[in-house]
Amino acid sequence: MIQNLLVANRGEIARRVFRSCRDAGIGTVAVFSDADTDAPHAREADTAVRLPGNAPSETYLRADLLVKAAAATGADAVHPGYGFLSENAAFARAVLDAGLTWVGPPPEAIETMGSKVESKRLMAAAGVPVLSELDPGEVTEADLPLLVKASAGGGGRGMRVVRKLDELAEAVEGASAEAGSAFGDSTVFCERYLETGRHIEVQVLADRYGTVWALGERECSIQRRHQKVVEEAPSPFVDAAMREELFDAARKAANAIDYVGAGTVEFLAGPDGRFYFLEMNTRLQVEHPVTECTTGVDLVALQLSVAEGAPLSVDPPPSTGHAIEVRLYAEDPSANWQPQSGTLHRFEIPDVDLSFEHGPGLRLDSGFVSGSVVGVHYDPMLAKVIAWAPDRGSAARRLAKALASAKIHGVVTNRDLLVNVLRHDAFLAGETDTVFFDRHGLATLATPLSTEDTVRLSALAAALADAAGNRAGATVWPRLPSGWRNVRSTGQRKRFTHGETEYEVVYSLTRDGLVADGYEDVTLVESTPERVVLDTAGVHRVFDVARYGGTSYVDSSLGSVVLAAEPRFADPNSALAAGSLVAPMPGTVVRIAVSAGDAVAEGDPLLWLEAMKMEHRISAPADGVVAELPVEVGKQVEVGAVLAVVEAKEA
Repeated sequence: MIQNLLVANRGEIARRVFRSCRDAGIGTVAVFSDADTDAPHAREADTAVRLPGNAPSETYLRADLLVKAAAATGADAVHPGYGFLSENAAFARAVLDAGLTWVGPPPEAIETMGSKVESKRLMAAAGVPVLSELDPGEVTEADLPLLVKASAGGGGRGMRVVRKLDELAEAVEGASAEAGSAFGDSTVFCERYLETGRHIEVQVLADRYGTVWALGERECSIQRRHQKVVEEAPSPFVDAAMREELFDAARKAANAIDYVGAGTVEFLAGPDGRFYFLEMNTRLQVEHPVTECTTGVDLVALQLSVAEGAPLSVDPPPSTGHAIEVRLYAEDPSANWQPQSGTLHRFEIPDVDLSFEHGPGLRLDSGFVSGSVVGVHYDPMLAKVIAWAPDRGSAARRLAKALASAKIHGVVTNRDLLVNVLRHDAFLAGETDTVFFDRHGLATLATPLSTEDTVRLSALAAALADAAGNRAGATVWPRLPSGWRNVRSTGQRKRFTHGETEYEVVYSLTRDGLVADGYEDVTLVESTPERVVLDTAGVHRVFDVARYGGTSYVDSSLGSVVLAAEPRFADPNSALAAGSLVAPMPGTVVRIAVSAGDAVAEGDPLLWLEAMKMEHRISAPADGVVAELPVEVGKQVEVGAVLAVVEAKEA
C-alpha cells in the first residue's frame, strides 16, 4: 500500500494528483524550482522539496534530484504526471532501483513507445493500421503534403508541415534542432500529412493480470501548432462500428507491449473514417478529465490502485453524456500565439468545482490562483476548464458562458477564441478537424467578445470608478462628486487606450446627474471604486472595475475590457530607433540566421527565441540591411529588448 507519494511534476497536474491522494489518505510530496517557490502545488503538499534553479534541465528533468527528494521525505512511490520525465524509461528504472513504487507503465513499455519510428513498426506487426514512414531523402512531389516529426517527445515540438519540396530541407533542420533541444534526441522522420484529419484517441487502462480497458474515445482535433486546444468525449465523428474498431486497435497496441497502467493510444482519422496509429502516450493525458466526467471514474485513483497490484474488473464502466475541455493559455492568438507572462492578479471562473462526481457541472484543473506569477520557464497553460452535460450542445453552451463570465486580470489569454469556437456553427455541428483554425479564419475566431460599444461603456465606467476612488480617499468634503463646481465648467477628462485605439471620456457630475460627451442616453445609477451601474436607454448594466497600476480591467455581461490609462506626458526615453525588432516575450535566443551587415528580404528569418516550451521566429519586417544585432545564441532577453535593427531598403 502506498503511504507517501512524490509527484515529480508541477502545476495543475501535481495538484490534480494530490486531490486523489487526499481522498485515498496518501501523504503527498511536492518538488519545486525557484520560480515555483510560491506556486500552489508547492504549498498544498504535505511536504515540499526545493530543486535549485529554474530551467527544466536543472530542476524537473533531474532524475537524480527527484529520487533523492523521495528518499529525504520518506516517500515510497513516485507519480510522474505528464511532460518532463513522465515518458522517460531511465527515470522509471531509477525509481524502481531505489525501491520505490513507480505509478506508471513498465520501463520496457515506455522505451518501446518512446520512439515513434520503432513503435509504428511494432504496431503494424500487431495489426494496428499505420501511416507508412517516408525517407526524407526519397520524398517526391507525389508524397506531398507531408509531416516532419520528432521521433521522441510530443506536445507539437519538432513538427513541421511541408507542402513544397524546396521547403523540406529547412523543415527537417528546424524540426531536428527543436527536437534535440526539447528531448535530447534530434531524430526526425516523415509521414503523409492528412490535411483534414481528425485527431482521435482512446484511453486505456491495464492491470498486471492481462485485463485491458478501453475507456471511451476522445476527439482532440482543434489544435494550434500541433498542440490540442479543445478536447471532448465522445467524438462527434465516431459511430458505434468505428468505436469498436478503435477500441480493438487500442487494446492490440496495449497488449503488444504488455502494458500496465493508464495510457492513451492516438489515431489520425481521415474523412472516410479510416484511421491510423500516431503514437501511444505512456502516461496520463492532459485531457483525461473528459473521460473521467463521462465515465464517472477517477483515473489517478485507478493508477494508484493498479500500481499497488489491485486487479481491474472485467468490464470498464460505460460512458454517458458529453464532456468538453478547453485549455486556457496565457497567449495572444492574434499575434501568432505569442505566450504571455506576468502576474495573474485575478483568476475567477464562476460555478466551477473540483469534484469528480458524474453529473452536470463545471470543473477547473489549474496550477494558478489569483496572485500567481506566470513565468517564462514553463508551458503557458493557465488551466483546463471542463463542462459535462447530457448532450454535446448543452456542454458547449455551459462552458462558453463560464469562460465569457470569467474574470482574468493580468495577462492576455485565448479566452475569447475559445468562446468563439464553442459558439461556432461548425463546432456545434461536429465539423471539427485539424485545420479548423485555417478553415474558419484565425483572425475571425480570435475576434474579441467585446464590441466597440462595450469598450466605450467600459471606458466611461472606468473613468467613473476612478473618480469614485479619488473621492473615497479625499479628506475634504468627501461626499461631493468628483470635479464638482458651483457653476457649470469644462468636463473632466480621462484618456485610455484599448489595443491600438484611444478613447477619451469627457464628463461632469452635476446636480442633475451624469453629463458625458457622446453618452447622451446613459445615466449613472451607482458608482464606487469597484462597481459602476449604468442605465442605457432603460437597461441597467453592472460594470466591475479593478485597477492595477495604470491598467483597468472592466468586466460586465457585455464582455471583458482592458484599458490602459494614458499618461499626461510621454516619456522621451521610450522611443526606439526605426527598424528595431524587440522581444515579444522574455526568452532565450536559440538560433541566429544572419549577421550584422547582411541584406535581408521581408519575411526572412533573423533569429529564433525559445520561451514557454516553444520556438518563436523573428523575421525581417521589410527589405533592408541588418544594421545591428546585439544578441548571441544562449542570451536571455526580457520583453521589449532590442533583438535586431533592420534599416529599410529605402533608407
